[in-house]
Amino acid sequence: MTEHPTSHEGRQPLAARSQERARPRQEAAAGLPSDVPAQSGGPAAPATPGPEAPKSPTPPTGPDAPGGTGHPSVPGGADHPGGTNHPTTPGGTNHPTTPGGTGHPGTPGAVAVAVSPQHPGAGVRGGDIAARREGDRLRFVGAATRRIARGIDLDEIVLGLCRATVPTFSDEILVYLRDPLPVGDERPVAPFVLRLRRTDRLRLSDLEGEELVLVPDPDPTPAAELCEVRSGGALAEVLRGVRPVFGDSAAAKAALTELLGPEHPLPGGLRAVLAPLRGRRRVIGAAVFLRRPERAGFEPNDLLVAAQLATHTALGIDKAVLYGREAYIADELQRTMLPDSLPQPTGVKLASRYLPAAETARVGGDWYDAIPLPGSRVALVVGDVMGHSMTSAAIMGQLRTTAQTLAGLDLPPQEVLHHLDEQAQRLGQDRMATCMYAVYDPVSHRITVANAGHPPPILLHLGGRAEVLRVPPGAPIGVGGVDFEAVELDAPAGATLLLYTDGLVESRLRDVWTGIEQLRERLAATAQLTGPDHSPPLEALCDDVLDMLGPGDRDDDIALLAARFDGIAPSDVAYWFLEPEDAAPGRARRLARRALARWDLEELTDSVELLISEVVTNAVRYAERPVTLRLLRTDVLRCEVGDDSPQLPRQRRARDTDEGGRGLFLVNRLARRWGATRLSGGKVVWFELATRT
Repeated sequence: MTEHPTSHEGRQPLAARSQERARPRQEAAAGLPSDVPAQSGGPAAPATPGPEAPKSPTPPTGPDAPGGTGHPSVPGGADHPGGTNHPTTPGGTNHPTTPGGTGHPGTPGAVAVAVSPQHPGAGVRGGDIAARREGDRLRFVGAATRRIARGIDLDEIVLGLCRATVPTFSDEILVYLRDPLPVGDERPVAPFVLRLRRTDRLRLSDLEGEELVLVPDPDPTPAAELCEVRSGGALAEVLRGVRPVFGDSAAAKAALTELLGPEHPLPGGLRAVLAPLRGRRRVIGAAVFLRRPERAGFEPNDLLVAAQLATHTALGIDKAVLYGREAYIADELQRTMLPDSLPQPTGVKLASRYLPAAETARVGGDWYDAIPLPGSRVALVVGDVMGHSMTSAAIMGQLRTTAQTLAGLDLPPQEVLHHLDEQAQRLGQDRMATCMYAVYDPVSHRITVANAGHPPPILLHLGGRAEVLRVPPGAPIGVGGVDFEAVELDAPAGATLLLYTDGLVESRLRDVWTGIEQLRERLAATAQLTGPDHSPPLEALCDDVLDMLGPGDRDDDIALLAARFDGIAPSDVAYWFLEPEDAAPGRARRLARRALARWDLEELTDSVELLISEVVTNAVRYAERPVTLRLLRTDVLRCEVGDDSPQLPRQRRARDTDEGGRGLFLVNRLARRWGATRLSGGKVVWFELATRT
């Protein structure tokens, strides 16, 4: 017998396979035709009773009964005429609960036991058998399709098909899929190539002193890895027909030879069904079901089973490919919305993390950013748009772009949030977001923070103390008509600022303030491991923070931005005011020469004097108020010249007869980097030179 298809996903019990394997020997002993399975309880009764067959509705019993077992107390014994269908006989072939019955649910291709039409009730019993077998087939298909439907990606769906059909429906399966698989309505790539995606097979192994058991077969039926489907060939005709076909037909034989390869013929005696896999619009592969000679062959109804399995598998593969494409688009969208890499501004080190809410929700509205500002400052931004959809991600991208533009204008943090609020209202109603905007100045060792309904940042001091910063909560972006307030706080060297979204601290298992306190304790515990004189490495700190998340804490996507404040020592900063007069360039050269001598950078004197002279000359020409000159010594030498003119300088090619216009050309050739930034009250032109240390 085979196992009930709804039990253990349609798997066949081991004892049943051993009985199936022994059945051909029983059939030969009983003299039955090869297409009629023998009874498991003993020799089969004749198909038609002889002339002396009893006419009484109650068959005679006892030792003299024809075919009787001789046991007077067993009226329905296995050798009694018609006794195979007795509902209470142990070992009866079709008893629904009897182990060993060949008509037990689980074998979609099993053949019903022949019953004498002259036996009373034989027609009713035959109808019951056919109805039961049809129910078994439906239950098997239901269990198999449920298993296939559980798969999300391509491999899970193909594996579900293999596990659902081997060994219940077939002894072996070969699954070929188109390579590459077309996605949606896109045109398939020519030529039409099928690649062997998976092959599963189980075999019976004789173990001495034990029953026959199922073990993995290390030598499956050999088959070609690739097959190019020739237009007009036998395989193309079978695939175009869509319907499964028996492997012994002329068309199927030629198609299997083409699919498996001429060098891999099917072993003799194997029965096969070739089922095309058709998705919504086109054939995307083929499945080959194989049965061994010792097992009953495929029946016409098995073609319907194969067709249903192939249809469910193909549609599942179609959906999996579409889901994979959507996941790829979502990943690309999220990746392009977030920074590819963080800048490395002077006096601060940065690290970041982003985690989607789940594999099925890869896009969200959380973002982070670090924007270099004039004067070696840096803007640190973390925001969270409500929702986990493409719309949320699109709004996030617009707000992030707006924040970058506003930061480039060097607006105060509260003004940046005010303009973001206006932008969110222009995008539409209910475009709500929270945002934390902070500006760090490494020279003054101060940080200015403005908040729009976002969880407060945490500052981890060098000694290991973690502090939740007191910043005004503010209203979320998009509310409208709300003023934002900024606070200025100390940012000591060696301290670490952690900006995050609420997905890190809030879930259905804990409220936001409980999560913030747990995060603060986690940061303090991590800092204790590195000692009071050393700050924990930023990358390891971010990983350790994410490790605090439990299985039920991933309700929302998470953005995390960590900033280590190194600062710039006052001894490495030189700052002057220059009156906008003709003598300003000369005075700037003398001041820069003295600063370089103090820093032991005399080798840069000529280049610095030349470049400062050009930049200061250009600033004095348009300035009305004093010009600022600042030199910063870090891993590079940075020079910044500020004035009150909003017009940015532009490099151009001077003609041979021009007396000016070559200043920025020299800056571009000699400086490591240079740039100009517009401020709310003017502009800053800066350049950097590499220091040889």
